[in-house]
Amino acid sequence: MAIAGQDTTTADAVSFEDMRVLTAVAARQAIRDGRYDGQTAGIGLGHLQGNLVILPVDYALDFFRYCQRNSTACPLVGVSDTGNPMLSTLGADIDVRTDVPAYNVYHDGKFAAQVTDIGGLWRNDLVAFVLGCSFTFEDALMAKGIPLRHIDQNRTVSMYRTGIDTVPAGPFSGGMVVSMRPLKAADVIRASEITARYPDAHGAPIHFGDPAAIGIADIKQPDWGDPVDILGDEVPVFWACGVTPQVAVRTARPSLCITHAPGRMLITDTRL
Repeated sequence: MAIAGQDTTTADAVSFEDMRVLTAVAARQAIRDGRYDGQTAGIGLGHLQGNLVILPVDYALDFFRYCQRNSTACPLVGVSDTGNPMLSTLGADIDVRTDVPAYNVYHDGKFAAQVTDIGGLWRNDLVAFVLGCSFTFEDALMAKGIPLRHIDQNRTVSMYRTGIDTVPAGPFSGGMVVSMRPLKAADVIRASEITARYPDAHGAPIHFGDPAAIGIADIKQPDWGDPVDILGDEVPVFWACGVTPQVAVRTARPSLCITHAPGRMLITDTRL
């Protein structure tokens, strides 16, 4: 089982720049083949990207309720059949065991490992959930001339815990996680209008401006992803984030939970 972050510098490795020009199918194949394990912002443009949560079936109904009650942070776009790793509703050949660049594995709510293939962990009682991701609308922002620094610099978008509580469901509860993109003040309203058209990818921002207003103590220290500079003519803009369930999993403490590694999403065949 490959460990994410290991040296993949081989003749067959695919760079981020090359991944950006591949079709969604070809990009997913490179990931499946182990030739790319990096972040996916800016890849498969025009296609829905998704956050992944895999749980034992005993937790599936409560998690479904959690997504329904917190649809801004957890916009549910796909659910597998129990024990079936293929997601036919999102593409012709999508295998959740191999098609995400890196996975986080949790045991009893505690982080255990980050791996690049979960074939050895798959069980017949598992259900996979896919939640829409804000990477999906980034192509639309860039097409309107709104630059995104994390893509330009090939960094994982900054993500933060907030003081905003989600609505509990069964054992699942916790604070909302947000992703942040610094934008020029003149672009904030335009970005809000554009992203509001993508409710399956978190929709419009939930906040912009003072991070402390939503419980973020230090904007320079994201909880996940990479820090990026916020220039003098920019403001931080925050969208609900599909990493939110990873906080809820720590509360629910299932014996096994597998998620995408933050910033490394499932690229689907669903067109926008």
